[in-house]
Amino acid sequence: MKKLIILLSFIVSFSALAQDDYRGDGPYSQLIIRGITLINGDGSPPRGPMDIVVENNLIVNMQIVGYDGVPINETRRPKLKSGGKEVDANGMYLLPGFIDMHGHIGGGAQGASPEYVFKLWMAHGITTVKQPSGRNAIELKRQSAANEIIAPRIFEYTGFGSGSKKPISTPEMAREWVRQNAKNGADGIKFFGAEPDIMIAALDENKKLGLRSTAHHAQLSVARWNVLHSARAGMTSMEHWYGLPEALFYDRTIQNYPLDYNYQNEQHRFEEAGKLWEQAAEPYSDHWNSVMNELLKLDYTLNPTFNIYEASRDLQRARRAEWHEDYTMPSLWKFYEPSKISHGSYWHYWGTEQEVAWKKNFKLWMTFINEYKNRGGRVAVGTDSGFIYQLYGFSYPRELELLREAGFHPLEVIRAATLNGAEALGWDDKIGSVQIGKLADFVIVEENPLVNLKVLYGTGAIKLTDDNEVVRVGGVKYTIKDGIIYDAKRLLADVKKMVDKEKEKTNWKLKQPGIKD
Repeated sequence: MKKLIILLSFIVSFSALAQDDYRGDGPYSQLIIRGITLINGDGSPPRGPMDIVVENNLIVNMQIVGYDGVPINETRRPKLKSGGKEVDANGMYLLPGFIDMHGHIGGGAQGASPEYVFKLWMAHGITTVKQPSGRNAIELKRQSAANEIIAPRIFEYTGFGSGSKKPISTPEMAREWVRQNAKNGADGIKFFGAEPDIMIAALDENKKLGLRSTAHHAQLSVARWNVLHSARAGMTSMEHWYGLPEALFYDRTIQNYPLDYNYQNEQHRFEEAGKLWEQAAEPYSDHWNSVMNELLKLDYTLNPTFNIYEASRDLQRARRAEWHEDYTMPSLWKFYEPSKISHGSYWHYWGTEQEVAWKKNFKLWMTFINEYKNRGGRVAVGTDSGFIYQLYGFSYPRELELLREAGFHPLEVIRAATLNGAEALGWDDKIGSVQIGKLADFVIVEENPLVNLKVLYGTGAIKLTDDNEVVRVGGVKYTIKDGIIYDAKRLLADVKKMVDKEKEKTNWKLKQPGIKD
């Protein structure tokens, strides 16, 4: 096992070092970003023009240098020191670096390398990612922290039980695994479910060690352990929504499975999941309120990942997204197609009835999430990209749009994407908002994302000019992580080259499923 771990670490390191020579611009002893309008993650309204000064990767000054529509008074501007760097961002918008609270770093089945995934994330302003199980990322986490590779900051939440020589079957085995996970350098644990006594022991030990935790409450265990059980036992957050409708059941204890249901048949699994919220207590009913209020009291974080289920309510929309042609790897496209083996490729015969049920599901789900936010609950942004036609990076603006659909004000959307994620990670003293003393993680865009969140897509937003010309505007201009400036469009161009190279190598052309020629 040790030899295998060493070999895997070597492969990860080698693949990371295989990135091209581009390493961004910086860091500098001093960095001044001139003339921006700040959209902060703390919920405050935009303000500017402002100059932001960074020294040794810490924000040291945030200076208002004028008024909207009035020429800037140059005497009010911070002075550039010898060896410093200026970025002319006059008229642009600056936000805290985005945080993806559910990001898997590619995978063998998808054929997605870390470099491919990292560049798509960074091109969309994502400077921090929580990986809830998946590829072993401890070495990648170290390389990112040292800025040896182009990658977001990584928080590793190891899948419970992974790496264990035998299945965890006792509370003491659970505690020992948790202690070893902490020694390995992980930041937390991702649970899918286990026997209640094992869950209680693992969460108790994890809490003693000061680590965080999350769960995808899989159907195999949720009948005896739902979201409320997790929150009461000390879990700090949840992924998706599994386990939440089950906590809201009032006239049943198990979802209404058809009697020929088979969990290993993913169309069964996802089709029936689309009917779950209708089986839960009605919005604002006594039981619905009781569950919500208890989760609020326990300071539980909800990470809905709306986008990863959107194809369930509109398969053609997700499948025909315009970025697939240039930025989706052939192996990933193949992984998305209908399959009885590939996870999340459950389009065995997906139709109108399934989509209508999922549209109702979304409406009820969004009602809970929006009200949870309204009552002071923490909702963060995660994507779970690499499945179900959702592409790394591009799925992030879509998740923001879906929070907007749920009822969030655009400023609440940005707070979910930044400060809320930082708080959930326990890093809000370092990232999540633009404040003096915090790290220099920023997103700079030329268009106002509050007016149109679509300007955050790498492909930009379509706009008709006053001259009746159709143009593309937006796309992140600069992603700044740890004070290093990355040209976001160059990162996207690098990804396109990787995809083009693979297409040429395999003589591949994108075709919609079932179409032969």
